[in-house]
Order: sequence, then structure tokens, then C-alpha cells
Amino acid sequence: MATAMGKRLEGKTIVVTGASSGIGRSTAMEFARTSPKNLKLILTARRIDTLKEIAKEIEKEVGSGVQVLPVKLDVSNPSEVRGFVDSLPVGFKEIDILVNNAGLVKGTAKAPDISDDDINVMFSTNVTGLINMTQAILPIYKKREDGGRGDIINIGSIAGREPYPGGSIYCATKAAIRSFTDAMRRELIATRIRVMEVDPGQVETEFSVVRFYGDKTKADAVYAGCEPLTPDDIAEVVVFNAARRENVVVADTLIFPNHQVGPLAPISIYAMPAITAILLIVSSGRGHSHAQKVVTFLG
Repeated sequence: MATAMGKRLEGKTIVVTGASSGIGRSTAMEFARTSPKNLKLILTARRIDTLKEIAKEIEKEVGSGVQVLPVKLDVSNPSEVRGFVDSLPVGFKEIDILVNNAGLVKGTAKAPDISDDDINVMFSTNVTGLINMTQAILPIYKKREDGGRGDIINIGSIAGREPYPGGSIYCATKAAIRSFTDAMRRELIATRIRVMEVDPGQVETEFSVVRFYGDKTKADAVYAGCEPLTPDDIAEVVVFNAARRENVVVADTLIFPNHQVGPLAPISIYAMPAITAILLIVSSGRGHSHAQKVVTFLG
């Protein structure tokens, strides 16, 4: 028997960027598990062979009810992104949900010693790439009734709220995502287009391996003595947000493990179980401008 979440996702076409590993991979798997009978997933990343393997994993786990289209894509290249949207097969063109997940961090250098290459790759992927994808897919949404309809879920970071030494560029990119998301939500207020942000805290993925240029010893040291979140923890929140009734916008979610001190914590984090999520839920009739409340999930 299908759950309410599964029913709301039935028939949806979903794009997940950065889907070859980490949060992106887990998000694709979680969508497939939640609505396994009638779903279309478009998975993008630079590693097409890995995407094809993930597509096989999904089919093996949930069967043929989920159609998966793996696409090699560099989100930082605007012409490539436009070509991606234009060349989608007919059955995949009507996108309903965009999960802007692609992103990375490079190095721990502080100004003025940050390399030009690291600056450029972080901004071009984390910020420009997210904007490229949004601009390419938003016209699909805006053609629909009620001024437009569809979901945009941007993966930000706790670093966009609380910057730290040695991460100035990465923090700046995530702060930029936060501003872009907030502004776009206001621009689309009279539509049924939902704009949401999920800000993870410490999650154990390839993130730190990339940060330390492939040095796994240094990457592992980041998580020594603590229990970070897993990509599945974040994926569950992303799918939960996407599966709300269409007039409910989970506008802003902050999720971090219990050892991590984060901003806006409503109670002492030392008393919290493994995962804390702070969600700003905005619900209204046509637009999304009324009745705001903060809900705290513990456990």
C-alpha cells in the first residue's frame, strides 16, 4: 500500500544534479524507494559510468516502475545545461522537481593564499552551476497554470549561515545560494512554484576527500571521534520536503548531528539525539506568503 508521500510523488519527473555520489546518489535512491511504481529520475553528473551503475541499482532494488535517465553533465557550463534540457527525451521533458545538489569544496587555504583554480571551481559549480540549472528548468515550470508549478530544492550548507576559517570561499558560495534561494522565493510568490533549501551540517561523503585533493587520511581525520550525518539522512529530508501537499513549502531546513553546534538551535544541542532538523514551513493558498512556523524534529 502506497504511503501519502509516495502517492504525492507518483508520476513526477525529477532531476538530481551531482547524483553520482554522496547526497545526490542517496537522494535518487530515496525518491525511487518512496514512489517505486510511477516515477522518472534524471540523474546528472560528470561520471556517466557511475550514473549508469546507480540506474542499475535502482532497477534491481525497486523494479521497472522507476525510469532512470543517466546524463553526463557539467552544470558549470551554461550552454551544456541548455543543451541538456533541449535534448531530453519526450517522456522526460516535463520536469516537476529539480534538486540542485552538485557542489564541492577545495582546500583549506586562507586569504591571500587561496588558489585561483580553487576559487573558480567552487564558484562555477556551487553557485553558477546551480543558477544555470535553475534558469534552464524554470521556464518549464512557468508555462503551467496558476502562474507556474514545480519544485526547486537547493542543497546549501550550515557554512552558508556560519562561516569558518579556512573555508572562506566555500562559505561564500553557500551564502550566495542562500541569498539566491530567498530572492527567488520572493520573485515567485504569486505562483505554485516552491523554492526550498536544505542546509546540512557535517555529512560523511567524498566531500572531505575532494577538499584534501584525494588525501583520504586527512579526510578521515575530519570525522575522527564523532558521528557525522550520512547522505541518507539528508536524502530523507529532501524527499520529505518534496512530498508535502503542494501549498506547503518547507522553505528552510537546517540539519546537523548532535555533536555539532549550529545557529538557531532552539534548545541545548547537548541534550539532542542523533539528528536535529529545524524547518521553516510556509503554507498558504495560492502563493506562499502566510502562516510561518518553526518545527523541530528530534531523533
